[in-house]
Amino acid sequence: MTGYASAQRELSHGVLSVELRAVNHRFLDLSLRLPEEFRALEGAIREKLSGRLNRGKLECRLNFNVREAANTQLRLNNALVAELLRLADQVKEHQASAGDLRMADILRWPGVIESDALPTELLQTTALEVLDVALADFLASRAREGTKLAAILLERVEAMDALIAGVKPLLPQIISDYEAKLTLRFVEAIGCGDDDRVRQEMVIFAQKVDILEEIDRLQTHIAELRRILQKGGNAGKRLDFLMQELNREANTLGSKSVSVETTKVAMELKVLIEQMREQVQNIE
Repeated sequence: MTGYASAQRELSHGVLSVELRAVNHRFLDLSLRLPEEFRALEGAIREKLSGRLNRGKLECRLNFNVREAANTQLRLNNALVAELLRLADQVKEHQASAGDLRMADILRWPGVIESDALPTELLQTTALEVLDVALADFLASRAREGTKLAAILLERVEAMDALIAGVKPLLPQIISDYEAKLTLRFVEAIGCGDDDRVRQEMVIFAQKVDILEEIDRLQTHIAELRRILQKGGNAGKRLDFLMQELNREANTLGSKSVSVETTKVAMELKVLIEQMREQVQNIE
């Protein structure tokens, strides 16, 4: 979800530029930095960005740098000034205590001062066009980064698959060895060789330490992870969820482990999952 892009356009009175910067964030968080003459575009810019992006803390900066050499001539809108003064006289007729309209008030009134600079409407339209260029470059750079990240994640997926494929055939023997060891200890502890009682206890313990269910769920999650990465598109939130599920199964696998082999696999799985989780934060 990190990224950077910028675009600019030369105009007769200056340079209009747009800059996009993004860092990781769970949701989409937009921050706009707009000059006063572009404030009216805030809604359109937010709509444009949120329509193309889903996650990330994004800052959008829009600037218009006026050239020093640009000789902008200012003019007074005489008709508007006359109308303001007329309305001021009407107010005083209704409210004698109303103060006079000051020159500063008149000059600050929108539209009173005109110039031969670019019309605001043209500037705003151009700003949206420049934003489109910057956004296209931004999305393209993120797509390239996403392709690289997908390859990295797939390497971790293959490593996880290999770990599980290596330990799964060993599970029956691991359980059998553990049952034999537990049976011996149980008989020694109670001083009784009651086969039925021992058998009942072994069934209970075997159920507690059987990790085949966790192994199967891990394989299911890994298959779904591989499918999402190969499909592409916006997958960050789904990958976040899968990381949580994979971590939960790896933790359970470790807690139920009764052999060095399965404990080692659980630890290596957790390392790989954590590496993937960190990379998933970069994916939209």
